[in-house]
Amino acid sequence: MVASEQFLQTVTDQMKLVRDEIGKVIVGHDDVVEGVIIALVAGGHVLLEGVPGLGKTTLLRTLGRAMHLDDSRIQFTPDLMPADIVGSMVLEADSLGSKELRFQPGPIFAHLVLADEINRATPRTQSALLEAMQERTVTTGTTTHQLEDPFLVMATQNPLEMEGTYPLPEAQLDRFLLKLVVRYPTKQEMEEIVDRTMAPQSPVVHQVMDREQVLDARRGAHDVLIAPHVRDFAIRLILSTQPEREEAHASAKKYIRYGSSPRGAQALIQAGRVRSLMRGRLNVSLGDLRELALPALRHRIILNFDAHAEGKTADQVLNGIIESLPEGTL
Repeated sequence: MVASEQFLQTVTDQMKLVRDEIGKVIVGHDDVVEGVIIALVAGGHVLLEGVPGLGKTTLLRTLGRAMHLDDSRIQFTPDLMPADIVGSMVLEADSLGSKELRFQPGPIFAHLVLADEINRATPRTQSALLEAMQERTVTTGTTTHQLEDPFLVMATQNPLEMEGTYPLPEAQLDRFLLKLVVRYPTKQEMEEIVDRTMAPQSPVVHQVMDREQVLDARRGAHDVLIAPHVRDFAIRLILSTQPEREEAHASAKKYIRYGSSPRGAQALIQAGRVRSLMRGRLNVSLGDLRELALPALRHRIILNFDAHAEGKTADQVLNGIIESLPEGTL
């Protein structure tokens, strides 16, 4: 399928309608809403970080209603087991008394899966979810079960300073297409939240897309053009975060212990293509990559002791690198 102007307009209109429907329920968080839609269409997963009570659960369920997709929620706790996520074999007896083993699917078998407070579970349980995310399959015994597309895991993570959290290993963090930070609402947004809470009726969310249209948009995103200088910008940005390289930025050499993997460049290109569709374009711009650089890379770099000692955050270090990067070719 070669993307046409008619297809472009259709996808752009559909995604705008989805955002409008979500806006009936979610106040603010425009960047987070856009990031989750981008991850879904791009075929990736998203990690949300923020304190409880900022609407992360409501966002996924509203997205499911607007796109007519199945959704499920897994509350991660220290005693959660892998079988509680992927499912398990159960012994069933029929009316004649004969017994057989049958696979009982777990909550991972949905289009949209909310992994709530993922860093409250043990690493063993975390890995069960992340394996399904990577392979898009669940294996029980000798049988492999395919997860249906589209498949999005939106994992929420409490700030690591909070009590009872297990930090996600770096290799598992790398499997998330984007990491989005959910911040506190502004005063005006808080007023609107309170006003909606006092309203006599809850807003009605209408279906404006379906599964096939999401998959069509994903296929169309592969036809979005990447100019050579845009591709080179993504590559140079990744190389600039790797402190052992000659191309590394001075801030990377000073503050970064491990830079981004090649998945960082892939995430920038995948997400950039979808963002350009949402903006009504069939080509990725440098502006797309600059806007997506923090969500795509903030969880893919590891700061060193000097950065922590000076109070530097991953966003601060990355912003310094992004702003200094020229827009020419390699």
